[in-house]
Amino acid sequence: MNEHSGEPGGADAPGGPAEEARAAEVADFVERFAAELTQAGLQRMASRVFACLLADQAGALSSAELSERLRISPAAVSGAVRYLSQVHLVTREREPGSRRERYRVHVDIWYQAMADRGPLLDRWTATLERGVKALGPDTPAGRRIAESAEFFAFMRRELPLMMERWYAHRDADRAG
Repeated sequence: MNEHSGEPGGADAPGGPAEEARAAEVADFVERFAAELTQAGLQRMASRVFACLLADQAGALSSAELSERLRISPAAVSGAVRYLSQVHLVTREREPGSRRERYRVHVDIWYQAMADRGPLLDRWTATLERGVKALGPDTPAGRRIAESAEFFAFMRRELPLMMERWYAHRDADRAG
């Protein structure tokens, strides 16, 4: 058959050269994005699992599928998923009629990750404000800590407004 016809055995056939090339491109993307996330401070395995889930068409994979795609152990998947669940980037769900779990990225991944930071920013601000009192507001350390507290308080106030602007931008962009 013609290699470019899209018929069985051709370049676009399942398992054919085009599909293999696309799979290689996706794997390359996963590793590159995972490297960027790792460089930004995310754990290495968690970065790889997250990037793999993000690149999956359904946005959900089982532990076995993640192990196979990333060529890592089930224990490595488990540790990565535990971390990603704690930082609200991934959820666990049961496969219907099975005891197996699938791991899914949130629909609004970045919104969820940012929105969940509000209470953390509040705690950091409160702790830093106590630090200013302990060190004294007129000391070099007290001033540095006060500026940190001010920054996190500012971020906490701006975060909801920024997310509103994001949704307005996204909706306008999708509308045309």
